[in-house]
Amino acid sequence: MAATGSSSSQHRNHNSPLGSTTKRKTMPFKLHWAIICLILTLNGSLADDDHEMEEFLKREYSLTKPYQGVGSLGSSHWELMGDAMVTTEQVRLTPDMQSRQGAVWSRMPCNLQDWEMQVHFKIHGQGKKNLNGDGMAIWYTKERTQKGPVFGNMDNFTGLGVFLDTYPNEEKHLEAQKKRYSPRTQRVFPFVLAMVGNGSISYDHERDGRPTELGGCSAMVRNLKHDTFLFIRYFRRRLTVMIDVDGQHEWRDCLDIPGVRLPLGYYFGATAITGDLSDNHDVVSLKLYQLTVLRGGKEEEEEEEEEEEDEITIPSVDNLELLRLGEVEEGSSGIVLFFTILFSMLGFIFLLVIGLVVYSQWNESRRKRFY
Repeated sequence: MAATGSSSSQHRNHNSPLGSTTKRKTMPFKLHWAIICLILTLNGSLADDDHEMEEFLKREYSLTKPYQGVGSLGSSHWELMGDAMVTTEQVRLTPDMQSRQGAVWSRMPCNLQDWEMQVHFKIHGQGKKNLNGDGMAIWYTKERTQKGPVFGNMDNFTGLGVFLDTYPNEEKHLEAQKKRYSPRTQRVFPFVLAMVGNGSISYDHERDGRPTELGGCSAMVRNLKHDTFLFIRYFRRRLTVMIDVDGQHEWRDCLDIPGVRLPLGYYFGATAITGDLSDNHDVVSLKLYQLTVLRGGKEEEEEEEEEEEDEITIPSVDNLELLRLGEVEEGSSGIVLFFTILFSMLGFIFLLVIGLVVYSQWNESRRKRFY
């Protein structure tokens, strides 16, 4: 992943972590069912992690130094677009200037069933915090070389997008209306998130993609002196995203979603865009690895039969409604918890008063029997 062989090897040795969970004392009833269903889906996919996995670098789908022939016709597997330019150190998608957008797209469709993309990137500029923008994206989509508003790519895309969003559009919009997020729903930017589109789902730019995101995490990626990396793994219909932005050569969990269905034959790409605010958005390398699992002949035959019976033609995510239900419940759980405690206390006081009245009447009738 990194420019040097030792750093790349060090990153490849990390295993895919399980999705993190958050403990809480009480939980709404619907959220219980959502988590139960997700756990059942998760358990089926966890069985895959018991196999030994091998990784093979696929150079035809990788973008690395010295970027020989990148952007020239007929001499490279990669095509430049817009304001993107090649230097000796990186492919610069946008310079630190307003109203720019650029991209680099693979010319070859990827027909790998399971893969892992390791992205070495750099975002930097003159703007101070929240005075920079807009961000960059890594794509695996049916369409390619299409300009648009989604970090330099078209809206209503078909496939997977992983976004490094550096500007909080919704937060600034709320501030203009003198409104604020609750502490539980407020985000720290820059923010990494993923989205799967089927050609008819629009990315909500004003809300920073919240309505359609699969998950995400905060990532302080701007103006850092050390290298920054993004890890995207698609293995047995499970999407895992991790980041290494702290200079510790350790992957940190960002999102881990089972049941993600992506067709074969889509294209990899990287795009970026600036508006009134700007940044340099650089790609140092894109390294794609084919993932294979060491297993017996019987297992291979069973897997081939399953693939033939269930060919994926449209990108989708299993249990997507339950995933979003969990997010809604997570955001409203503070209010639910407050009213749960309030009504519990009122119920307890009511029962206590009833008990005292009954005891008082019983005690009075008991005294009368002695006279």
